[in-house]
Amino acid sequence: MKRAEILQEAIKYVCQDRQDQYGSPENNFAKIAEYWNAYIGCRMESAFDAEDVAIMMALLKIARITTGQPKADNYIDACGYIACAGEVRQ
Repeated sequence: MKRAEILQEAIKYVCQDRQDQYGSPENNFAKIAEYWNAYIGCRMESAFDAEDVAIMMALLKIARITTGQPKADNYIDACGYIACAGEVRQ
């Protein structure tokens, strides 16, 4: 895929498909952070927040890129997660 195609797909995923399926990134990532914090028992100095979730999900996709077979979906999703991280940070 060309970079413009990857970004266009990421826009489609983030602004339509995923939002229609899972709700707003802010709400979805906040819920994931809540579950992650419960799971780790808040043993960390500070708890996860929505931005942490988006960044860590992008890192998951990067790990898949570096260890797995090439798959456009991983690049598209990584772009989408980073875009969401930038938005929920504000």
